[in-house]
Order: sequence, then C-alpha cells, then structure tokens
Amino acid sequence: MSVLEIRDLHVTVETDAGTTPILNGLSLTIRTGETHAIMGPNGSGKSTLAYTIAGHPKYTVTSGSITLDGEDVLAMSVDERARAGLFLAMQYPVEIPGVTVTNFLRTAKTAIDGEAPSIRTWTKDVKASMKNLRMDPKFAQRNVNEGFSGGEKKRHEILQLELLRPQIAVLDETDSGLDVDALKIVSEGVNRAKADNDLGVLLITHYTRILRYIHPDFVHVMVQGRIVEEGGPELADRLEDEGYDRYLPAGEEEPAEAPVASEA
Repeated sequence: MSVLEIRDLHVTVETDAGTTPILNGLSLTIRTGETHAIMGPNGSGKSTLAYTIAGHPKYTVTSGSITLDGEDVLAMSVDERARAGLFLAMQYPVEIPGVTVTNFLRTAKTAIDGEAPSIRTWTKDVKASMKNLRMDPKFAQRNVNEGFSGGEKKRHEILQLELLRPQIAVLDETDSGLDVDALKIVSEGVNRAKADNDLGVLLITHYTRILRYIHPDFVHVMVQGRIVEEGGPELADRLEDEGYDRYLPAGEEEPAEAPVASEA
C-alpha cells in the first residue's frame, strides 16, 4: 500500500498584486485503493493543491510537507514524482505539436518503468484501452492535444492513467466541459484503473455529477486554502442541495472561476 501524506501545507503564488497565499495549512492523507473527492467554491485552492503535488514551478511551498511512502515529494523533480507513482490529469492539458499520441505514451511509459515496453504487449494494451475509452484508432497518430476537443483531451488523460499505472492519481476537474456520455466513459476509465491497479484517487471537482459515476470513500470541503469539513458520500449530497454559501464569510459571494495559472 502506498500512502500520500500532506501535512500543514502552505503555498503561495506570485501575482500582479505580489505574493499571494493560496493554501493555508492543508492536511490530507490518501492511500492506494481509496477515492477522495475535494470540493469547494471557485478560488478555494483546489487546482493549486493539484499542481503543487505535481511540482509546478509557479507555486512556492513556504511550509509543510508532502511525502509518498515516507519519501519527500517536495525534494523530487517533476519526472521523479511521476516515476515514484504520482499522476496528474490536468484541467487544461497542453498541446505538444509534432509529438504523436503513440510516441508520447511509449516515451512516458519507458521513462517511468526504466525500460521500453514490449512492442507486442504495448500495442495490445494501447488498443484495448483506446477501445474501452471509445477512441478511434487513428487518434494514436494525432499530435498530443493539438486540435483535440475537450472530451478528447480528457479521454487522452485517462488513457495515460490506464497505461502508465501510477499509485496515486490527482484528477483536476476531469468532469469539466464533458457531456453526459463522455463523462460516463471517462469515469469508467478511472474506475477500471482503480480496480486494476489498486489506484488511490484524489478527485478535484466543483460539482457532484461526476460522483454519480466515481464513488468517493471520503469527501473534503476546501475553502480559502483549508479543509473545513470532511465526511463520506453523504457530504457531497448535502453540498448538492445547499451549495457552499454556509462556508463563506457573511456577505461574501463565491468568486468567479479563474484560469488555473492564477487560481487561488
């Protein structure tokens, strides 16, 4: 069993207004086989947490710790974190012109495993995963995320998840921009990865609809960079009915959604 432990994490980001604190003493433990949902209003720090775990250089950890099986994640480079078993499905995946999906996936698998996969086995696995995700085989020859629809980008993220087999996956608003059919397909992929690899999942979302298909063991409410309430699936049901107003200071409205690069 792998364990990702986040303890008293404080994170800042540089903005036009100067250094801005985003995470303010956040603690969380995720074990393989568990699904944790983090919910909260826009600007609460959800995506900042995801990118900090992955090692995005924009975010500065001022205090606290992140460990994976006792190893200091904050001391690892981005690629070392991936090799250690961490995976991030981004809310806004970037385009990589000139690199095909098939080359990208095999290069990533080789880098993580330390050796190239068998061509025969790898080809079989890729075809099976793409079929499960209802992806046209021609998709493998397209350049990564170049001209992809929102749904194609999210399916490609889950294709990576299934093939790279991490220990802990952070899914940053994977449901964003998906219609009902695409949401079901993507959710099925996450559930397969969890069942096949005892995957630990940190699912970051603003809405509860994805939780109809990916059932969380634990639900955490994040507001202003802290976990303010924790519970089981029933907490998500309550949030569906009541929203987040009860967690916000009197007279304060939920902020409008901001781009990930500047999200609080």
